[in-house]
Amino acid sequence: MSDAKPLSESFLPLKRAAVRLGVPAAWLRAEADAGRIPHLRVGRRLLVNLQAVERVLLDRAQRAAGEGVRHE
Repeated sequence: MSDAKPLSESFLPLKRAAVRLGVPAAWLRAEADAGRIPHLRVGRRLLVNLQAVERVLLDRAQRAAGEGVRHE
């Protein structure tokens, strides 16, 4: 038996995903439109995989922390 989640649990509509991630829906849409986060378009709907977006955001945070803050 597979441990894969049903598609309806893996991908959420944009607004629901924004609420779950704690980010503005407009920001999430802009990131998707710019190709900076993984997403699917089904007709006019934009669907987001929460785990994939969380990985992208974590990677960004780690890179930003690695750059450090410069003090002069």
